[in-house]
Amino acid sequence: MWVILAIASALLLGCYDIFKKMSVASNNVLAVLFWNTFFCALLLSPFIVSDLATATPIFGGDPKAHLWILLKSAIVLASWTLGYFSIKHLPLTISGPISATRPVIVLVGALLIFSENLNLLQGCGVALGFFSLFFISRLGKKESETPKASMWLWMAVGATVFGAISALYDKYLLRVYEPLQVQAWYSLYQCVIMGAAIAVIRRFYAPARAVPFKWKWTIPCISLFLSAADMAYFYALSDDGSMISVVSMIRRGSVIVSFAFGILALHERHIKAKLTDLVILLIGLVLLVLGSH
Repeated sequence: MWVILAIASALLLGCYDIFKKMSVASNNVLAVLFWNTFFCALLLSPFIVSDLATATPIFGGDPKAHLWILLKSAIVLASWTLGYFSIKHLPLTISGPISATRPVIVLVGALLIFSENLNLLQGCGVALGFFSLFFISRLGKKESETPKASMWLWMAVGATVFGAISALYDKYLLRVYEPLQVQAWYSLYQCVIMGAAIAVIRRFYAPARAVPFKWKWTIPCISLFLSAADMAYFYALSDDGSMISVVSMIRRGSVIVSFAFGILALHERHIKAKLTDLVILLIGLVLLVLGSH
């Protein structure tokens, strides 16, 4: 079941990347990010109200629980901030591959921290995934070799690193707390942190006000698809038999969705090479699914 949830999360996450790209185009990135955190918190607010209304103390009465969730919020928000700026200025065929390298970091962390082991099929799937991601990354760098792009590339790398840290942290949190509790409360804390951050930045940093905010219908879609993707992801990780390295690799299959959009809708370059690479990645994901049964 956790494999099916991981695949669903990947598909939803691919749509999330597309809506994110459409929302930040010629728009104020920080404002888009704030509205994303707001809608995420709004969508999950019924779970917070239900949590507060129960007789059982929140998080089982653990006084440190909210500090752990607050840390989760800060890590995710750091990844999102860097990721939103990078995806605005980079093509999907570049930002997507860089984000897709996240399983490399997650796998190393999972092997070191959780002592996870891979069977033969899973190992072959991971190897093909690594080859595919390396090839895509090289192709993406080839397309963006300009001085101006280097800052956005580094931001994309930073977003990937923080995302990998968040994925490893999730495995710990979801062994202790309920998935919906974690998702609902960290969404609320993200909105509060982002709101405070924007107020300070706009007050003391004039360039943050230079780009006006434009409302787009795709903005609430970011939150809707992200919340659904995260819900499937959290429940996948909460399964006792789940493996963070495999879940993370399957989740990165979202790059297939965003790449398809980049090729078909945005008419980006090197179509044949990218399609070949996506086939290799898909084979690797299928091997991971087969090896997980």
